[in-house]
Amino acid sequence: MTKQISGEPTSAVPVVLDGGERRCVQLLIELRSLLTGLDADTVVHVIAADPAAPIDLPAWCHLTGHVYLGPTDAYTPRTAYAIAVAARTRSTIPDQPWHRT
Repeated sequence: MTKQISGEPTSAVPVVLDGGERRCVQLLIELRSLLTGLDADTVVHVIAADPAAPIDLPAWCHLTGHVYLGPTDAYTPRTAYAIAVAARTRSTIPDQPWHRT
């Protein structure tokens, strides 16, 4: 069971990307690939230990147009963040997802 985040779309079960100890650079590459195949409004929970994640994930969502929903405590004690897939996004370079095409 996951905790409902204020403003989070009500989808059945969120898709989970477990970033483990990977740095945000690799995590964003994986996240970009994952979101490409998901329907709009799908909620993704990104589990990330990298201390840059609470800065990088909202910035990347702003860059691409996806919706950053904020942290979730659904995986306590691990840190996780929720993102909603947007219907209209701005494309990024596959192996450099912090650069728009």
